[in-house]
Amino acid sequence: MKYAFSETYTLKTRELIEKLGFNHIPLERLSCVISKGTKRKRVIARIHTIGKAMQIGMQAESFYVIELMEPFFKQSEEDQTKTLIHELLHVPHNFGGGFRHHKPFVNKRTVEQHFSRLQEVKND
Repeated sequence: MKYAFSETYTLKTRELIEKLGFNHIPLERLSCVISKGTKRKRVIARIHTIGKAMQIGMQAESFYVIELMEPFFKQSEEDQTKTLIHELLHVPHNFGGGFRHHKPFVNKRTVEQHFSRLQEVKND
């Protein structure tokens, strides 16, 4: 696996955070990386963080990284945006280093609701 920091998608994701009002996510504590060489075919993106024990041991605050895999770049721009929204929905409101589960928080319906809200914000 090879990883590279993506300034383009980090900025795009931070813009989504602002437009969607995800104020619980500090912009400077989230970034995106691009990965190449995975054997997984169905995984488009995933979100990572360091566990609470590591945070305490390192005396560090929580930080989230969205990993974008090769299939992500085959998606339309709309689907890429929905994928980023999906990953952002995994970040809990306490921004403590954990994750929100798919049920009941992260699912197609909630992604579509936020995407529709984003379209309304763009049209204003």
